[in-house]
Amino acid sequence: MTKFLTYNVNGVRAAARKGLVDWIQASDADVVALQEIKSDADQFDWGEFRRIGYEPYIYPAEKKGYSGVAILSRIEPKKVDYGCGTGWIDEEGRIIRAEYDQCSFVSVYIPSGSSGDHRQEKKMEFLDFFSTYTRGILQSQKNVIISGDYNICREAIDIHDPVRNAHVSGFLPEERAWFAQWIGEGWCDSFRQVESGAAHYSWWSYRAGSREKNLGWRIDYNMISDVLSDRILGARLHPFAMHSDHCPVELQLNLSLND
Repeated sequence: MTKFLTYNVNGVRAAARKGLVDWIQASDADVVALQEIKSDADQFDWGEFRRIGYEPYIYPAEKKGYSGVAILSRIEPKKVDYGCGTGWIDEEGRIIRAEYDQCSFVSVYIPSGSSGDHRQEKKMEFLDFFSTYTRGILQSQKNVIISGDYNICREAIDIHDPVRNAHVSGFLPEERAWFAQWIGEGWCDSFRQVESGAAHYSWWSYRAGSREKNLGWRIDYNMISDVLSDRILGARLHPFAMHSDHCPVELQLNLSLND
């Protein structure tokens, strides 16, 4: 069994001050995808993760204190690809991929479009690119986990107020249509294979006590290739992990990384 986690930490330095490193150690995860690390190699002591048994592979944004992704792994990958070869996406540090003997694992941070029309256009551009990028992965590796902050709620069940948020970035019809089409290309929402109920969220606004009231959005996913769907041993959210405005999302698979 291999345990995966994905966590948008909203700044690894701030999250570490709130106990992130100890929490990850206690989680006993094998591989952890981080998003929005907001730190490069010199701004944070990544050796904190080495001391608890994880090798950190980081891909920061060029802009200081912005975006960035990482993978923490207790098992050495065969190869790590930093970025995807597309200029602005790599400048913003949005994709890192680790190759193991038995699977390919991606940490992705899909842009938010909430700051205005220009960023929403960039988000849709990213989604078009991402469809092509992930098709390419499936051509070379059948076992794929793509973990991260997708900044999209798939269905009405994934957002606390679908009516009021119907025209808000993150729940726009065109974003949800993209997600549905992408899933149809060979992907599975691992959490929904285990849990069909409502009120399971991975992000809450800092405003108006949203987290305490559980007025959230489910925008963080461990998406897996369809062939792995019968290998799911467990999937859950960790809403009481309080290092960020997001929470970790866990996936357990009947899969060995290195055979």
